[in-house]
Amino acid sequence: MSAGLLQVDVGDLVFDVRTDGPEDGRPVLLLHGFPETSLSWSAVTPLLAEAGLRTYAPDQLGYSPGARPGETDAYALPALAAVTADLMTALDLPTADVVGHDWGANVAWALAGWHPDRVRTLTAVSVPHPTAYTLAYRADPEQKERSAYIKLFWQRDKAERVLLEDDARRLHRILGDVPPEAIEEYVAHLSAPGALTAALDWYRAMSSSTPLDPVDVPTTYVWSDQDMAVGRTAAQACADQVTGDYRFVELTGVSHWIPETAPRELAAAVLDRVARG
Repeated sequence: MSAGLLQVDVGDLVFDVRTDGPEDGRPVLLLHGFPETSLSWSAVTPLLAEAGLRTYAPDQLGYSPGARPGETDAYALPALAAVTADLMTALDLPTADVVGHDWGANVAWALAGWHPDRVRTLTAVSVPHPTAYTLAYRADPEQKERSAYIKLFWQRDKAERVLLEDDARRLHRILGDVPPEAIEEYVAHLSAPGALTAALDWYRAMSSSTPLDPVDVPTTYVWSDQDMAVGRTAAQACADQVTGDYRFVELTGVSHWIPETAPRELAAAVLDRVARG
């Protein structure tokens, strides 16, 4: 086994990437969400490594201090997918089994849709295909209510102030049942100058003007019935956006924070998808 931390150059960007597992193992790319970091996979990677997989978990664009562009457009989904594909190239990964949670799931969906040659299999966690989410938001009042928090995140400076005031009380509340030590790591990371703005710019660059077609990559979608951000309508609509082999895994009594709170169930889903191909 070889676990460690790499610094990987992608043009003028430098990404921090956590690795685990045998160096000759099948590569798995793990993409975290907001407001987490690559540490969100800490309880998952040992389980994948034990199964012989080699994991690569980057602090994504804006989260790695050396990869923090100041332009909001840099965080638009096509740009995020492109820079992730470039990161894979820098890691010498022509293809990988890709796993993404929350915003990382959005990037994973985009990779599968726009760079399918780079994605052997996809495991999307919590967040469904962007089209499924958009359709649910437009048609389902419950999903619109669940998504109301995004309107705050769009407000530059105000969102940063609100999330960090009172010792980041609201960030703590958002993260809910994530282990306290992980929450403190995430809050400390996002409290660095410019870090929270970069993370929120992912939301500020959101756009439905660049639609993502259904993907034909073999896909597993993992959703939990206690997810506060994504309701059942969006979750079930995901099946319509995958033309390849598809599996829907529903976790009962689990919150949105699946990597931290249900790592064994998530690892089992990933291993099943990797084995199925």
